[in-house]
Amino acid sequence: MDGFFPVVSGRRRTLKSAIGCVGIGLHSGNRVSLRLCPAPAGQGIVFRRTDLGVDLPARHDLVSDTRLCTALSLGEARVGTVEHVMAALAGCGVDDATVELDGPEVPILDGSAAPFVFLIDCAGVTPTPAPREAIEVLKTVRVGDGESWAELSPSPRAGLDATLSIEFEGTAVGHQAISLVITPDAFRTVLADARTFTLAEDVARLRAVGLARGGSLDNAVVVDGPLVLNPGGLRHPEEFVRHKLLDVVGDLALAGAPLKARFRGHRSGHALNNRLLRALFADASAWRVQDSGVSAGGPAHMPLAVAAAPAVA
Repeated sequence: MDGFFPVVSGRRRTLKSAIGCVGIGLHSGNRVSLRLCPAPAGQGIVFRRTDLGVDLPARHDLVSDTRLCTALSLGEARVGTVEHVMAALAGCGVDDATVELDGPEVPILDGSAAPFVFLIDCAGVTPTPAPREAIEVLKTVRVGDGESWAELSPSPRAGLDATLSIEFEGTAVGHQAISLVITPDAFRTVLADARTFTLAEDVARLRAVGLARGGSLDNAVVVDGPLVLNPGGLRHPEEFVRHKLLDVVGDLALAGAPLKARFRGHRSGHALNNRLLRALFADASAWRVQDSGVSAGGPAHMPLAVAAAPAVA
């Protein structure tokens, strides 16, 4: 399998066939159908609201909301909780795909990226004639909010080298840290099955403002002080920080191409992850597009497009 946030050499990849599932939106609580479909070389990842007939490209500049998930908006159309399926597509080396939805939120399934990886494996992945591009970070870009921060810096590696720490004092989460070179095997074995989590004290507050209506012990780890309330406990002792890094992978996939960079962060969430990409692309001297050098035959390859936009809260 090609590298994740792959080696620059290589060709773009898409799905061999379409595959779907049905689930519940974590925040809306509504039933939603999802299909992962092949796409032309160069399209990138596009979310298609089949109920509205609107396509939303998976781009950092279309992120409109980062409260407990990453949401994209285009006009009146919105798709929420895109980070887990984006992480799975990136982790499996899928460059071009259409994600069809009949509602405003990606189903949460079990709260991790593993079900999406399963769907991608069932559909299969195939190379296309188009060369793959990557975004090489040329200098350090950093964003912060109080004690929380995130940065991208140059890396000698071909893909993404990531280090992340989190801290939830007085809870079962505590302080956790992880350092990982993101490869296909590392994504699958370390990150993919790590579930989203929340604090029990926050559940009522979230539901009062219209969030987490579909949340349950079947799709999230719930922490009550020193206790994990899920009957089966944790999948890994460091499941909390593993999931936070999974979110980073999904959020950074909205760059529109694999990143050749080092990522470092402390208590970084969706808002900071998105601000980091916006800060990177706002500085033309901080990055460049790195071509694979593979000649494209057949369909013309669409050049990478990136855009800067105002930050969101």
